[in-house]
Amino acid sequence: MSAPLLLLVFVLAVLLGLYFTPVARQAALRFGIVDRPDGRLKTQGEPVPYLGGIAIFLAYLVSLGLVLPFNSLLLGLLLAGTLTLLVGLIDDFGVLTPLAKVAGQGVAIFVLVRSGAVIELAEVPEALRWPLAAAWLLAVCNAFNLLDIMDGLAAGVGTVAALAMGIVALVGGEYPEAAAAFALAGGLLGFLVYNFNPARIYMGDAGSLATGISLGALALAIRWTDRSPAGFLAPLAIFVVPLADVVYVSVLRARAGRPFWHGSPDHFPLRLRRTLGGAVRPAVLTCYALALSGGVIGVGSALWWSWQLSLWLLGGFGVAMLALLGWLARIDMSRTP
Repeated sequence: MSAPLLLLVFVLAVLLGLYFTPVARQAALRFGIVDRPDGRLKTQGEPVPYLGGIAIFLAYLVSLGLVLPFNSLLLGLLLAGTLTLLVGLIDDFGVLTPLAKVAGQGVAIFVLVRSGAVIELAEVPEALRWPLAAAWLLAVCNAFNLLDIMDGLAAGVGTVAALAMGIVALVGGEYPEAAAAFALAGGLLGFLVYNFNPARIYMGDAGSLATGISLGALALAIRWTDRSPAGFLAPLAIFVVPLADVVYVSVLRARAGRPFWHGSPDHFPLRLRRTLGGAVRPAVLTCYALALSGGVIGVGSALWWSWQLSLWLLGGFGVAMLALLGWLARIDMSRTP
């Protein structure tokens, strides 16, 4: 597989995303599948359709299917993504309990692990590789689900993460994984044209869960340490925004005595928006900048830099993120902006 073919996959996915997204929007409006403002967490001015996840996944699936044959790992990834998409779609209709939602994700994760998506670090005992892979997939899947709280946030951060992993896979000669990453990035980018503030369509749980599990599985499939021993830390930098937010939300909700799945304005991007006077675009663009910084550090750590430089940069970036999160934790989210 050549680089021009991978470029074709990406461009085709972008074009399909641009085509399928308005189609999904019209379908959602016709059948009343909309996210209505509630004055608390959902502050948009009017109901917004939320079948965008179907458009993203169709662009991803069709662009891959038209260009390259599937190996067992890609088939497992696509099957798991489809299962998670269906779970999220049912949840978008409000008929799933949190336990049923996690159980559906568990089935998709089992499919991925059976297809070979496991942690392959030599330092990790073989008996722990499956449990760690399952924990990672569950964490990233739900991290993107939680991150889908502002126009363009999850889609943009997901695009950056997919492109970063696609570059690492391409340089490492892992062409099926690179194709999957670029196809997903293209589908997300085509959707983002309609999802950026002010959003005309949302990805919904179907899109955020399917995007999260697909990105998490790609991170497991790529060989991070072939070129640098510090490469295994690269996914933590690439996924810094969603992983930081899920930890942040978990800690703040636990301190407040609220269940993890209970919606609240504890997300750090929402606190960042508060500090910017309630403006969505500057807050989202700041999160893009954080994701891009993590992506650059992750790609550099996996491909080019010594492990000493990688650890210094990863550590410095981590300290900066902790400082930002600590400062945002002092923001009073109960007052009117």
